[in-house]
Amino acid sequence: MSASKTGLAIVTPASKGLGFAFARQLLAHTDLPVVATARKDCDGVRGKLLDRLGRSGSGDLEKRLNVLQVDITNESTIESLAFKIRDTYPGTPLRLALTVPGILNVEKSPSQIDAAAALDSFRVNSLGPMLLMKHLSGLLPTKSAASFPESTAREGHFKLPTHAIYAMMAARVGSISDNGFGGWYSYRASKAAVFQLTKTFDLFLRTRSKERALAIAMHPGTVQTDFTKDFQDGREMLTPDDSAAKLLNVICGIKPGTNEGRGRCWDWKGEEVRP
Repeated sequence: MSASKTGLAIVTPASKGLGFAFARQLLAHTDLPVVATARKDCDGVRGKLLDRLGRSGSGDLEKRLNVLQVDITNESTIESLAFKIRDTYPGTPLRLALTVPGILNVEKSPSQIDAAAALDSFRVNSLGPMLLMKHLSGLLPTKSAASFPESTAREGHFKLPTHAIYAMMAARVGSISDNGFGGWYSYRASKAAVFQLTKTFDLFLRTRSKERALAIAMHPGTVQTDFTKDFQDGREMLTPDDSAAKLLNVICGIKPGTNEGRGRCWDWKGEEVRP
């Protein structure tokens, strides 16, 4: 079946950590074309993804994988990404978008807040997802578009929904209602913005796309990556692949009905993270 009917997936960024794991899971356990992004060394990221998959059926994998350069803090590269997707996959809508940028600057007290570092947090954690939403939203199906075909129940494959899903990476520490410890001022505030972006974008999609597309936020749990290396203090940890696989199963189960979970944040266990 052609990509114009099955749709495509995008993971940005996907050079390491959870983004890399998302791209690997989609290549291994779906038949979708996958667009992954990296800030630099796109060929190296492509090679690592294929190597991690053992290059089994490499002809198919190499055809399905496209790694494009994006710097989340540079809007022109995000705009270029959208243009390249349209040129490479004409008439092909986004079926699954996973936007996962994130940086962490730790401030334990207000006196530790650094203006430049805090601004970087907002540029990556808040403005980056907002600009990705701006330029990728036009690739999502409209309300008049046909549903995606039902994915066949194949062992080891994700059962993809017939609608599109746009997922943004939030974090439990961005939840105001869940904040019981304080600290991490710029990270908490910049990730709290993702809850609002998700809700606002989903309200837009309810009009533009109706049941053809929805937006959600996601919380991956505490994952063993470079991002969390200073906080792996005996707590329960997930590997990137385990977190990505669990989140994808949750994401694929979100329904487009008004009260079916759209516009909210969900964790890797399928439990809602309240704003």
